[in-house]
Amino acid sequence: MLNMRTWTAATFVVALVLFSGCRRATSDALQGYIEGEYVYVASPLAGRLDSLAVARGQMVEASDLLFELECGAEEANLKQARERLAQGEAQLADAEKGMRPTELDALTAAHEQSLAAYTFAESEFLRNQDLFKRGVVAAQTLDASRAGRDYTKQMVAQAKSKMETAHLGERADQIVAARANVAALKGALAYAEWALAQKRQVAPMAGMVFDTLYTQGEWVAAGRPVVSLLPFENRKVRTFVPEPLLGTLVIGQEVSVRVEGIAELAAGKITFISPQVEFTPPVIYSQDMRSKLSFMIEIRFDPETAKNLHPGQPVEVFLRRLPQP
Repeated sequence: MLNMRTWTAATFVVALVLFSGCRRATSDALQGYIEGEYVYVASPLAGRLDSLAVARGQMVEASDLLFELECGAEEANLKQARERLAQGEAQLADAEKGMRPTELDALTAAHEQSLAAYTFAESEFLRNQDLFKRGVVAAQTLDASRAGRDYTKQMVAQAKSKMETAHLGERADQIVAARANVAALKGALAYAEWALAQKRQVAPMAGMVFDTLYTQGEWVAAGRPVVSLLPFENRKVRTFVPEPLLGTLVIGQEVSVRVEGIAELAAGKITFISPQVEFTPPVIYSQDMRSKLSFMIEIRFDPETAKNLHPGQPVEVFLRRLPQP
């Protein structure tokens, strides 16, 4: 009959054999964990949080509304920018087309009036010139009629120039300035539209609302995240590969990942191999790893597979694709 010490030693040997057998079954598995790359959604402008449209743990699709900040000032600025642009465009159109028809009609009438005055003054000068030759009028009368004729002739030339200038519109440099003003006003309008749009933030991609960082009614500083998202494609596995196995890995290589609680193995691909060597972290250190040096790798999945993964979960990574159980 075995004594107690012999029985204990035998039991330990049996347990060690069984444990070793179990470890050999998964000796090619690497220990890893799931990590998430979060997307922090913020507005570049400050404001009071008027509406928080999502809650923690909620699934959202791309372009779904996340939150809105108060936007009274931005709405007023947009209205003002539109009115200023309309005014600038009207001034440019007026400069390019010249005077209005009624103004042109007035200049035409002034030109015709000056022509009539010149015709009368010319005939009066010719008549006085004839009378002066016959000694009927004095030289002063002839000089006065000559001066009147010359004055009306200048009035005709001036009226004609004004009429021709009116048809040309504003000067070229004034039109250029008006066009530049319109371009600047369009830029101001675009900025006002952008500023108003920034007060309403939507999901840039589909995923889960990981956390909300403000509550409705709070003041949010410019650039401060209000919602953090965890997109499906941003969930990945990180594990550390012993240095002797590094040469067998390539980017795009397919691997299998076992997640606790999920029967089917998850199919993933290696998307990153760290170029920097480091010591194996103690949290995943095992006796099977003979090398103290390791390289971190990252594994990503298609969005449907990634939906079932949660940051912090421990996993087992098989560097070769395994058949589904």
